[in-house]
Order: sequence, then C-alpha cells, then structure tokens
Amino acid sequence: MADRALLVLASASPRRRDLLAQLGIVPDIIAAADLDEAPLKDETPRLLALRLAQEKARAVALSHAGFVLAADTVVCMGRRVLDKANGNQDVVRSLELLSGRGHRIYTGIAVIAPSGRLSSRVVETRVTFKVLTNAEIATYAASGEGLGKAGGYGIQGRAGGFVTHLVGSFTAVVGLPLYETRCLLEGAGFKC
Repeated sequence: MADRALLVLASASPRRRDLLAQLGIVPDIIAAADLDEAPLKDETPRLLALRLAQEKARAVALSHAGFVLAADTVVCMGRRVLDKANGNQDVVRSLELLSGRGHRIYTGIAVIAPSGRLSSRVVETRVTFKVLTNAEIATYAASGEGLGKAGGYGIQGRAGGFVTHLVGSFTAVVGLPLYETRCLLEGAGFKC
C-alpha cells in the first residue's frame, strides 16, 4: 500500500464495502460521519443526496488524509423522502406506500482527493414494485431486512422479488453505483 494514498470510506455500511470489493477495492480506513440527515427547507431529494454525500466526505476529510469516498442514498416518491426505517412499523408504512407504484432512488457520491479537490455526482434510478399483499408486507417487515434502510427495504435481499421494473443502476439502489464510483475515483487520481 505504500505506492498509493489511502482510501477512506466515509460510511459504516457493510453493503458499500461489499460493493467496493466487487471492484477489487478494499478501503484502508472506515470512518462514518455523524450528520443530521434531515432535508433543508425546499431541498429536493436529488440535492439532498448530493449535499449529504459531500458533507460526509468533507467531515471525514477533516480527520483523515488520502482519498475520501462518501455516499448517501435517498428513496422518494415525488418530493416525499422515505427515511431509513427505524422499526417494523416504518417498514410497513413504506411498503404500503411503494406497493404497486414507482419511486426514485438518488445516490449521491463524493470523492475528495488528497489535494482537497472535491468531485461528486448523483445517480438516479427508477424502481417499480408489484402490488404487495398485506401478508407479503408483514412477512418482509418481520424479516428485519428493511430496518436501517432508506425506504424500508433492501433490493439485494427479499425485496428484490417485489421489483417489476428498474431503470438505472442496481448497485446505486444497494448504496453505491459502481461505474460512477470508479469514474470519480480514477478521475481524482486513485488507482482502481
């Protein structure tokens, strides 16, 4: 590792680490930023995802040298942001809202190079769910898979069986769009 600068992942998400591993990248340091993730007044979901990714990268770069990679995923219906599910009732409410409907996922990614230069972008993915039965919603909520996840579901698990249509990046819905992440890292000078 002496021939390259360190890579700091500004996220504690095991899904993001797994996705980076698909690119053959193992972060040298995991350092999650603790931020208020509430939207600002009149902030769109797209701008929220971008702002949070940038703020997480900046916060972590204050205490860690090297390349800093941060991401944030926002699930929304129109301008309504579906927060991370903190309990089974949150999962049920989200799935009832998403049942039989389309929604958007915005994943913001930000990279800060050792020089301090910030690069970022947002990836938009559209997902449509089948009409869910009450039993399907209850079973999924009871599985615990949706806890802590934006929109109350994880597409890489059982909820993948609810998806009838996806336009965009599957890995962005999981939490880190691989193509765009690789492009940002390489553009900043990180050797992938």
